[in-house]
Amino acid sequence: MLEKHIGIDLGTVNVLVHVRGRGIVLHEPSVVAIRSRDNKMVAVGHEAYDMLGRTPESIEVARPMQDGVIADFVVTEAMLRYFIRNIAGRFNPLFKPKVMISTPRGVTSVEERAVHDAAMQAGAGAAYLIPEPLAAAYGAGLPIGTPTGNMVVDMGGGTTEAAVVSMYDIVVWSSVRVGGNRLDESIINYIRKKYNLLIGDQTAEEIKIAIGSALPMEDERTMEVRGRDQVTGLPKTIEINSSEVTEAMAEPLQAIVNTVRATLEKTPPELAADIIDRGMVITGGGAQLRNIAVLFTRHTGVPAYVAENPIACVALGAGKALENYEIMRRSLPTIYS
Repeated sequence: MLEKHIGIDLGTVNVLVHVRGRGIVLHEPSVVAIRSRDNKMVAVGHEAYDMLGRTPESIEVARPMQDGVIADFVVTEAMLRYFIRNIAGRFNPLFKPKVMISTPRGVTSVEERAVHDAAMQAGAGAAYLIPEPLAAAYGAGLPIGTPTGNMVVDMGGGTTEAAVVSMYDIVVWSSVRVGGNRLDESIINYIRKKYNLLIGDQTAEEIKIAIGSALPMEDERTMEVRGRDQVTGLPKTIEINSSEVTEAMAEPLQAIVNTVRATLEKTPPELAADIIDRGMVITGGGAQLRNIAVLFTRHTGVPAYVAENPIACVALGAGKALENYEIMRRSLPTIYS
């Protein structure tokens, strides 16, 4: 087949791309570095991410996606063009790639149009959109085509969405604009208040990955953290333990738990019975947080488990949906097809 089928998880923190026949071919931070003088893009992805908080005034490093939607259309389009061309090469205009892009379930038609137009202007021959929870459930391998209840909790960088999926469509869903970024912010604020130490986003993410947990751990872990002292203005090193990180993240995690509970409360009884039997699957980058499944089970009474390769589920699901577009068509926004 000369025509490429590309599934894209256009996330707030990461962009993942699935190509038919090749699997996940790209996993890069959704970060762009721009030269202020002429608005020229100087770096994308990992290269731009390494510049966060380390650039002179002449270079601005930005995340064009905020809370799962486009905050800067021009930069998002440039980023998409860069990624699509990296994968598809300088494609033949007769065989432009077909693209399926995930969007949060609660976005407006204007926000959907922005994502669609950005993909088309980036060089796609056809662009379709799929709600993130539906893509996540499909990519996690849930039997979404059957008349049974399949519950998915997709914990992204900007949003967390919980949904019950049946017959290739979403039955009920809830969403909250709390995700991995909010967890990082809560760690930054906690360390600033408790230790008078200023740290950056990258350091907060490193702390979360290294010693973060949704619930207190039996084996306490510690980590050295370097930043700038708020009082003296000089560099300073402190030691922080995993219990403190758990305490720091408690509030945003409670908001996520409330969203999961709200979805379960709206679920029709027959599907709720299926979910008690099958449990809920957790996808997205946030699923990698230690003890997150235990936290959900403790607060809902429903078994929870983390999907295999949770961060890739949405991109995999978008790719599978494009391959089975005729079946999925009725569940997707039709104004672009």
